[in-house]
Amino acid sequence: MGIPLKSLPGGLFRAGLLAALILPVPCLAGGYVVVDSGQELCYGDFDEITCPLPGDPFYGQDSQHAGPASAYVDNGDGTVTDLNTGLMWQQTPDLDNKSTFPGAVAGAETFSLAGYADWRLPSIKELYSLIDFSGRTGMSAASSVPYIDTDYFDFEYGDESAGERFIDAQYWSSNAYVGTVMAGSTAVFGVNFADGRIKGYGLDHPGGDSMTQFVRYVRGNPGYGINDFVDNGDGTVTDRATGLVWQEGDSSTSMNWAEALDYAEGLVHAGRDDWRLPNAKELQSVVDYTRAPDALIPAQQGPAIDPVFDITEIESWAWTSTTHVDGPDASYAAYICFGQALGYFGPPGHESWMNVHGAGAQRSDPKSGDPDDWPYGHGPQGDEIRIYNHVRAVRGPFCPADLDQDSDIDVADFAMFAGCLAGPGQEAPAGCVLADTDTDGDVDLDDFAALQMTFSATSEAAYPACTN
Repeated sequence: MGIPLKSLPGGLFRAGLLAALILPVPCLAGGYVVVDSGQELCYGDFDEITCPLPGDPFYGQDSQHAGPASAYVDNGDGTVTDLNTGLMWQQTPDLDNKSTFPGAVAGAETFSLAGYADWRLPSIKELYSLIDFSGRTGMSAASSVPYIDTDYFDFEYGDESAGERFIDAQYWSSNAYVGTVMAGSTAVFGVNFADGRIKGYGLDHPGGDSMTQFVRYVRGNPGYGINDFVDNGDGTVTDRATGLVWQEGDSSTSMNWAEALDYAEGLVHAGRDDWRLPNAKELQSVVDYTRAPDALIPAQQGPAIDPVFDITEIESWAWTSTTHVDGPDASYAAYICFGQALGYFGPPGHESWMNVHGAGAQRSDPKSGDPDDWPYGHGPQGDEIRIYNHVRAVRGPFCPADLDQDSDIDVADFAMFAGCLAGPGQEAPAGCVLADTDTDGDVDLDDFAALQMTFSATSEAAYPACTN
């Protein structure tokens, strides 16, 4: 609803009167909505548990902090629209014929569906927006649940009759890895909706055959997945694209999953105490896929995260709050590799530690235990087991108009705006970057329209336009 103009503090009455004549713009979280992971259950180190209370072990995990719920529309023409992301998806990929990566790229040029011809191969962040961690990987396809909403998207497991594993349900993205995997192989990132992971996949199998994967094309919202980071100058970073506020540094020490949850929930930083451990989709949103420690171009060498962030170790991995139900129990949780995704791999008798999946991968570690019990890693590529990973805590998401980031838009936000109002074409004053809600470099009445549209007065009143 609009704010009663007579209640505006100070000189904002006149500004508000003019702003009321402007067609208000919706107050969105930004062009990059991070959809909730879909995880609804709570887990301990090994099994499902009753959801813990604040202060209890394992409090603050994924299911206890809900994000924007998935919202799909079946358009009835072979396409599905995601109302959160603004992306339109091919509903049914070619499930009978997997494609090489060059074939997937070329296929987008000629693909036509539902009267649209502007389809593209999705970026890794677009593709990962579909992942749903209500999925689980059992010991067979029959005992598994896909990591994608099959009420809207058609899906099949790998063809075991053709020699594939049932978990061979990888999908190509458009993101080539900037380094190499498997001791020198060119790789492209993909999402596996059968086992809930991101990996960099070599274009060729070790035996020489070309790697083939499923392809699901997308169209719309070309800005999805593009971050807009602002250094707040207080040890935090706001991503105006997602509305999430991040700890600029990390925990500096590594810890197991229960300790990671406790660290984030107990963190008091930059005057705030509502920090939490991010879920897998939130943490993946800050990965910079143009960077890697082993990037072939020297200017791109470094951890796979924007340099606005501080990171303790170049090769660090960071915990998420998301349990990865992979195998007979719930003893693993997802992590993001900002460094190389190492594994013990190679021909029998000649294995060695190498980058097997690329910086930017999402894999999972045991939540507790001793890494020394895993001297040769785990799984077919010998994924390194660390168990002790770093933490980068998060708050939000917040509407851009919520200038003081207290989850309401009230007179305090208008007072902050008053101190930043400079007028069209005037550079935003120092400390006022967040007041520039339309990100055009100034703070003017166009920015005020976002505050007017979403005034809620108290934390008890929601501002629905911010959650679209």
